Amino acid sequence: MKTTNMLLLYALILGFSCKSETGNNSTAVLPILGERYVDENQDTVYHQIADFAFVNQVGDTVTNADVAGKIYVADFFFTTCPTICPIMKKEMLRVYEKYRDEPNFRILSHSIDPTHDTQTVLKDYAEKLGIEDASTWNFLTGDQEKIFEIGQTSYLTTAMEDQAEPGGFLHSGAFLLIDGNGRIRGVYDGTKSDQVDRLISDIPKLLNQ
Repeated sequence: MKTTNMLLLYALILGFSCKSETGNNSTAVLPILGERYVDENQDTVYHQIADFAFVNQVGDTVTNADVAGKIYVADFFFTTCPTICPIMKKEMLRVYEKYRDEPNFRILSHSIDPTHDTQTVLKDYAEKLGIEDASTWNFLTGDQEKIFEIGQTSYLTTAMEDQAEPGGFLHSGAFLLIDGNGRIRGVYDGTKSDQVDRLISDIPKLLNQ
């Protein structure tokens, strides 16, 4: 995995129309990222995360309905990742510790190597990170092609198999902030502490809406 893939992600995101921010203070409105169009009723339709159904580390199926109306952070990883994933999980732990007791907040970490990353493997991985249950942080596995598809077409990030990469997979280090309507409201480099600091400060802007 190369962190330079973040440049591709940012270029893609910035190429889309987005709602303007209204300043840089704590009450600033976060942009709505992704393509949009005006329907036949002249209503603006925003890009949303597609329907999904994956299995978490405790064996429960997690779907859109489980995060409807909630704020969540999504990322893509695999447990045997030899490069950026350990950094990402260390940074995501900071997010988890800050908002673990917030009932309207979740984290969805999608494995891009579901053949290896079974529910049992993910449970062990989560426990080693100190995550005892899936009430806030879900480590997800499922059909690999569906995970690749939702990563690239819904979350607009890199998630694919690539034998030329260390570990055999290519993914970005993006942390994606999703609102209660399934819309992308922020993209942050999960390998950089200052970017994760910004994510941590942006989450309340959605929780308090």
